[in-house]
Amino acid sequence: MGLEGKHSFGSIGEQRVTFVEKKIEAPRRDFLKKLLEVNGYEVVIEEEKRKSEDEPQLYTIGVTDMTFNPTVYVFQRRLKTLDGKHIVSQDYWNQKSDEAKPQYWKNS
Repeated sequence: MGLEGKHSFGSIGEQRVTFVEKKIEAPRRDFLKKLLEVNGYEVVIEEEKRKSEDEPQLYTIGVTDMTFNPTVYVFQRRLKTLDGKHIVSQDYWNQKSDEAKPQYWKNS
């Protein structure tokens, strides 16, 4: 799902949530869960149904804050890294880099 700009919301179980990402694998789920909890959000996770046991288990992750939009919060520099010392960049969010410079563009 990644940063796509849409504010997607619905329910996980009985809980209303803003969806952060859908159909993600366990390592991505764990990273986002830790990152969102460090930033003070209540995280709700749901296992996706699998057609067979051979398919990998995928997850949907959401937060209970209905105003949360991952794209807006990353580009408005509202999120802190796991250590709480730096601002989350687009590459950090997408796990492409551990670098958390505040700009989200690359200067050539």
